[in-house]
Amino acid sequence: MEAADQAVGTRDRILYTSAELFRRQGYAATGLKQVTAQALAPFGSLYHFWPGGKQQLADEVLRTGGDFFLALYRHVMGEAPDLLTGVRDFFTGAGETLVATDWADACPIATVAGEVASTNDVLRRATADVFELWLGALAADLEAAGVDPPQARSLALSVLAILEGAFLLCRSLRSTEPMRAAGASAVALLSIAVEED
Repeated sequence: MEAADQAVGTRDRILYTSAELFRRQGYAATGLKQVTAQALAPFGSLYHFWPGGKQQLADEVLRTGGDFFLALYRHVMGEAPDLLTGVRDFFTGAGETLVATDWADACPIATVAGEVASTNDVLRRATADVFELWLGALAADLEAAGVDPPQARSLALSVLAILEGAFLLCRSLRSTEPMRAAGASAVALLSIAVEED
């Protein structure tokens, strides 16, 4: 039992460390020796858990990260009194996280997506699947607020694009001004659709 617990701990450490490194420095710049060294894991354990190597590891990291951030979104929305407040709070929290992590912790999916979209179809599909998961959650919330499905999908795409662009600008400018502006724009865009219905 103790060996099994240790194995799960090693696997989780590698996953977490990989997610941090991919988010901060990208997929190509992250080496497997760096991952295992920072995870305090034997190098061979990486191939034990992910026989397909770095690509298989990255695929799981992306999908696990996608689930984590979906749960975070749902938590923020669940705490908010309404959809618009929830969206505003989500953008505010994103800006606060950037400041707290010295601009290092932006969207882990977008960091890898921008890097591999034209070169690695396995990871491109993983990032696309995660984005679709997030889009589906926001579109469902918009539909629950009375927006028709095609418009809800279009609005969800717009809000996600606004958020991801804000992450990039915030990191480049070392300022939360883009995130504040993006959040205000997203709320304004959604408020028109919600108020129409």
